[in-house]
Amino acid sequence: MEQELIRIEGSVSAVVFQNAENGYTVLRLKDGKGETTTVVGTVPDTNVGERLRVEGRWSSHSTYGKQLEVVNLERLMPESRIEILAYLSSHAIRGVGPKIAARIVERFGADSLKIIEHEPEQLATVPGISEAKAREIQESFQSQQGLRHLAEFLSGYRLPTELAVKIYKAYGELSMMAIQDNPYFLTEEGFNAPFAQVDAFALELGFDGDDERRVDAGILYELSYNSTGGHVFVPEPQLVEATATFLRLPQEIIRAGLERLNVQERIVLDEIASLRAVYLPAYGQAERYLARRFSEMVGGKASLPANLAKSVASIEAAQGIEYADLQKEAIRAAAGERLLIVTGGPGTGKTTTLRGILDLFEQMRLKTFLAAPTGRAAKRLTELTGRDASTIHRLLEVDVSPETGDMIFVHNEHNPLVCDAVIVDESSMVDLLLMYDLVQALPERCRLILVGDPDQLPSVGAGNVFSDLIRSEMIPTVRLTEIFRQARESLIVMNAHRVNRGELPELHERKKDFFFLQRDSDEAVCQTVTDLCARRLPQNMGFQPEDIQVLSPTRKGETGTGALNRLLQQALNPPADGKHEKRHGEIVFREGDRVMQIRNNYDIIWNKADGPGMGSGIFNGDVGTVKAIDSQAQNMTIRFDDREAVYSYDMLSQLEPAYAMTVHKSQGSEYRAVVLCAWRGTPLLLSRSILYTAITRARELLIVVGDEGVVEYMVNNDKKQKRFSGLKWRLCHANAELRQ
Repeated sequence: MEQELIRIEGSVSAVVFQNAENGYTVLRLKDGKGETTTVVGTVPDTNVGERLRVEGRWSSHSTYGKQLEVVNLERLMPESRIEILAYLSSHAIRGVGPKIAARIVERFGADSLKIIEHEPEQLATVPGISEAKAREIQESFQSQQGLRHLAEFLSGYRLPTELAVKIYKAYGELSMMAIQDNPYFLTEEGFNAPFAQVDAFALELGFDGDDERRVDAGILYELSYNSTGGHVFVPEPQLVEATATFLRLPQEIIRAGLERLNVQERIVLDEIASLRAVYLPAYGQAERYLARRFSEMVGGKASLPANLAKSVASIEAAQGIEYADLQKEAIRAAAGERLLIVTGGPGTGKTTTLRGILDLFEQMRLKTFLAAPTGRAAKRLTELTGRDASTIHRLLEVDVSPETGDMIFVHNEHNPLVCDAVIVDESSMVDLLLMYDLVQALPERCRLILVGDPDQLPSVGAGNVFSDLIRSEMIPTVRLTEIFRQARESLIVMNAHRVNRGELPELHERKKDFFFLQRDSDEAVCQTVTDLCARRLPQNMGFQPEDIQVLSPTRKGETGTGALNRLLQQALNPPADGKHEKRHGEIVFREGDRVMQIRNNYDIIWNKADGPGMGSGIFNGDVGTVKAIDSQAQNMTIRFDDREAVYSYDMLSQLEPAYAMTVHKSQGSEYRAVVLCAWRGTPLLLSRSILYTAITRARELLIVVGDEGVVEYMVNNDKKQKRFSGLKWRLCHANAELRQ
C-alpha cells in the first residue's frame, strides 16, 4: 500500500546540497517544536531562513537516515526578524551578505522583504546601499521569487516541480504567462512532461476540449508516441482515429488540426504507396534525404583499382586463408561500389570478409573509419579487426549549438568527415535519424559499407533502415550464406540458423556450447538462473559473473529483467558494511553493481579512467560498474570500460541494473556466456526474431532455462511488428524523387 502523505511546516535551518541545474535539494527543516527533519526533492533556489510547508513520504538513507521525500510543496516567506535575518545573511539575494542583511533588518524589521520587493528606493537609506545597488537587490529577489512561485504553482496542479527550472530558463519572468497561454508546450522535446498530466492541468485552467492548442498537441503527441514504437510515419486515417479516441473529440476536428499543422510546417503530409502519410518534420526530412542520397551513391560508381584480382590474392596470402566465392564477391564489390551491403548470419564469414575489405582499402590508400551503433559493438569490432572503431556518435563528435544550446554533431554536410570510406557494423541497429546524421557527414565521393544481419531485431529508434535497403533491391548487396566448417561445429551457430529457418533448435544434444534446462515454474527458472550465475558456471566452467549475461524477452513478470536483477544483485553483490548504496524508486543502486545507460545523453562529461583525456556523451546501451556512491555530494561514479562519469542523484532515472537485460537491449553486444530465460509472457515478445537475436549474442556458451513449449512457440511465431516506413518505397521510386 502507498504511504499516506506526511505534512510538515517549518524554517530551513540548513541546505546540505542543491543542484542548480534541476533544483534537486537536500535540506534541514526545523518545525515550531524545534524538531529537525531532513527533506529531499525538487526545491529549487532554497535558502536558510525560508519557511516551507511540505507534503511527502518517509524514506531511509544510509547516511542521512530517515528523510521526507517531497511530493507537494508550498513556499512561505520568513516572518520573524530572526528568520528574515537568517535568510538574507545566507547570500540568497545577490549583493546582500551578513553585514548588509543586519542593517536592513535593523532598519525595517519584519517588513524587510516587503520593502525589498515593493519599495527598493527605501533601501538606499541603509548605509552601504546605493540606488543602483537597491535596484539590483530588488531584481535578484524578484527573479528568485519567480522561480519559487513557479515551482509552487506546478506542485499545486500535480505537475513535476523539476519542470520549473527548465521553464524558467526558457521563459524567465514570462514563465507563468507562457504556461497559462499554452501549457501544452510542456509536452514538447526538452520538457517531456506526460501528456495526460499536462492535459488535465490545461482543462483545470479552463481550456476547452476542442481548443486548437489541445488538438494540435494531441496530434503531435500521438505521432511522437508512435515513433517510440518504431514508426516513421502514421497513415492519416489511423492517426485521426487514434487521436480522436484519446482526446474524445470528433474526427473532423482532428482532420482540421492536421491541415493546420501542415500549413504551419509542424508536420509533413506525403503520399506513400497510396497512403496519406503523416510525419513529424525530422522524420520526413530524413527519409527523403536518405532516399535521394542513397540513389545518387548507387548511380555513381567508384573507380576500380588496377589488378584487383591480384590484390585480393595477395590479401588471401597475407591472411593465410582462401576466400569463398561470395566473400571474394563482397571484397571486389567494396572496391567498385560507393554503397554496399554485406549481410549474413552467424558463422558465414562476415568478420573475415570485413578484414579483407579493410586490407584492400589500405592497399588502395583509402582513409577508412570503422563504426558501430553502440559502445559494446564498437569495442567488439575493434577486437575482431585489430583496428580502431568508434560509435557513430563519437565518429560524428558531439557539441553544443551556440545559438540554441541543443546538442549537435560537429560533422555534418557543412563540415564532413575527412575520409574515403566508412564501414558500419551491426547496421540493423541504426535507426532513421542516426543514419541521416551519418550520411549527411559523408564526403561526396565517400564509400559506405553497411554490414549486418537483417534477421535480428530492428533498431530501437524509429525506422527499419537496414531491412528497407535490402528489400528495396536497389542497393548492391552481397549475402553470405555458406556456414564454414569451424562454425558448423558450434551448436550455438547451427541452432541460430535452425531457428532462422523456422526449425526447432536442437535442445537435447549435449554439446559444450549449448544447453537447455527444462523448468516447470517461474520460481524454478529464477532459482536456476541465479544459481548458474553465482555458483555453477564460476565453479564448474570457469566463467566469472562478469562474463555472464542474463537475457529475458521481457522486463515485467517473475522472469522479467526487473525481478531477475533484484535476485542477481542479492546473489552477486549483497549489502555489506562499508558498501554504499542509494535507493531510487524501486531500484537500489549499490557499489559494485553492473548498470546500463538507457537513453542517449550527450551532456554527461566523462574522464579517461587510466590516464589523461576527457569527452562527453554516454549512450543508450552503454554498460558500466558503480565504482563509488557519495551521499554527501549526492552522486555516483560509474566506470564504462576505460571511461568514468559522475551521475548526480537526479540523473539516476537514466540508469537501470544490468545483471539481466532484455534481448532488445543486448543488440550489438556479444558475451562469453549467455543465460536465456524462455518462459511464458507477452506473445508479442515471444517471437522468432527475439530468440534468434538472443542465441547470436553468445560467443562460447548459451544456456536456455525454461519451458520447451515456449521455445517452440517462439520459433513458430514469426510475426514481425509492422513499422510504417517509406524508405523502401522511396528508393523504388527514386527516379521520380530525383526529378522533383
